[in-house]
Amino acid sequence: MPHRAAPSFVELFTPKLVTVLREGYGLRHLRADVIAGLTVAIVALPLSMAIAIASGVSPDRGLYTAIVGGFVVSALGGSRLQVGGPAGAFIVLVLATVNEHGVDGLILATFLSGIIMVAVGFLRLGTFIKYIPFPVTVGFTAGIAVIIGASQLRELFGMTLAHEPGDLIPKLVALWGVVDTITPQAMAVSAGTMATILLVRRLRPHWPGMLIAVALGSLAAWVLGLPVATIGTKFGGIPNGLPAPSLPHLSLDAVLAVLPAAASFALLGSIESLLSAVVADNMSGRRHRSNCELVAQGMANMASAVFGGFCVTGTIARTATNVRAGARGPIAGMLHALFLLLFMLVAAPLAGYIPLATLAGVLAVVAWNMFEKREFAALIRASWGDAVVLLATFLLVIFRDLTEGILVGFGLGTLLFLHRMAQSVEVQTGLPLVVEDEADEVAGEVRVPYNPALASDPDIVVHRISGAFFFGSAAHVAVALDHLAERPKAFVLDFSAVPLLDSTAASIIGAFARKAGRRHAAVHIAGAIPGVHRVLQSHGVRPPHVQFDATVASALAAARAA
Repeated sequence: MPHRAAPSFVELFTPKLVTVLREGYGLRHLRADVIAGLTVAIVALPLSMAIAIASGVSPDRGLYTAIVGGFVVSALGGSRLQVGGPAGAFIVLVLATVNEHGVDGLILATFLSGIIMVAVGFLRLGTFIKYIPFPVTVGFTAGIAVIIGASQLRELFGMTLAHEPGDLIPKLVALWGVVDTITPQAMAVSAGTMATILLVRRLRPHWPGMLIAVALGSLAAWVLGLPVATIGTKFGGIPNGLPAPSLPHLSLDAVLAVLPAAASFALLGSIESLLSAVVADNMSGRRHRSNCELVAQGMANMASAVFGGFCVTGTIARTATNVRAGARGPIAGMLHALFLLLFMLVAAPLAGYIPLATLAGVLAVVAWNMFEKREFAALIRASWGDAVVLLATFLLVIFRDLTEGILVGFGLGTLLFLHRMAQSVEVQTGLPLVVEDEADEVAGEVRVPYNPALASDPDIVVHRISGAFFFGSAAHVAVALDHLAERPKAFVLDFSAVPLLDSTAASIIGAFARKAGRRHAAVHIAGAIPGVHRVLQSHGVRPPHVQFDATVASALAAARAA
């Protein structure tokens, strides 16, 4: 089978839009993308405003983010069907950034995060995002869901609180202190919103349940004259167009102040967008270009900041809606942004009538859906290791910090993986060894059982190592190899089942060979694959200290003949 050349730089970073247009894009595809784009825009309209308000900024900034960022993600991205915009996962980080640095600091952090993501993409580091363990993604998503749900309690119950703390426990304590300010009308509106979304989802799953719920909640509040806070009473409505583009204020002090937030935005945005792209791939049978997608996400964040928006990422809910609606390519995502702009131009005055309790109800449903209950329970039951990684990430996200939760979870997941890999390594010693057959399996020759007696020799000790031989398992292997007291004339190390070997393992083999040499015992390494062979030689494990043989049979023959 011919070896396929590695993709070129141009191939890696060509937007999927170009690929789709090259394949042939006709009226039939455009019609499908128009329908999908309109469907996603209807879902994104209330969600973008709700996420913005929960993030501590005005609702129009959520729309700017969805329009500008969503358009750029689809136009330049490495996924055919990814849809970008503001995401619930960012609410905690954005709110903390606004509280500490203000809206201008948020915009600067968003712009810098875009630069970081572009750099990560061009350095081709996007492929490493796939090494984030599954318990970590489930844990931080569940933690974010809890925080989002808690952040909406004030609006869900219509409570009056001058300053709402950001941390969970102080927030709950403060809300409990103003429980006497609960507004029954706001509770009714939020409960009706959630009930409508769930009812529509059950009875008419293809209908835009969130938009219907927001429209009915707004209509009820207006017709009945309910004393509930609305977008109009809190923010004065939303403008009917995009603002003029302008670069954020750049100074060394400002950049250094928001750099940690920018790094957090870039990390979370990279994880969220590539997870969303994987979901799109699984649903559509396509394959995204991860590094191209990161570059597009970075450009989208920079563009969003220029127009007064905040963090952009690929969103799983909108992307899944796009796929289910029959989208054929990135043009659907671009049209979703244009439809949002049209809604903003035409219906901006109506947004002022939307009750905040209605948007809180929307986000409460989003938070409930974000908490992957089935996966969470399955990981708790799976093993103690997965449960520890999951709970550590989940609890740190809730009570400490999102980035800290991801990093600690990743560290624990890595240690758990190394422990499991180390435990999987086996060393068989002192066999009557059944040497591998010389039959050509590729040619389909009949395998002839090898006579174990031929492999038995008291003067030759055979060690068969199987599994990844690396620093985590090196001590275990070293102990197993330490049989020099037997003083054989030769050792045969069967490496045919070792898929990888690191420098620590190579040093163990080097020390073993030197020790054997002092006892005048030869060392033969059999069946090492080229990569393992290369690492051993680079660490001085080479003739005359050891001999390399293709098979155990040839190693045994050479040892007997010596």
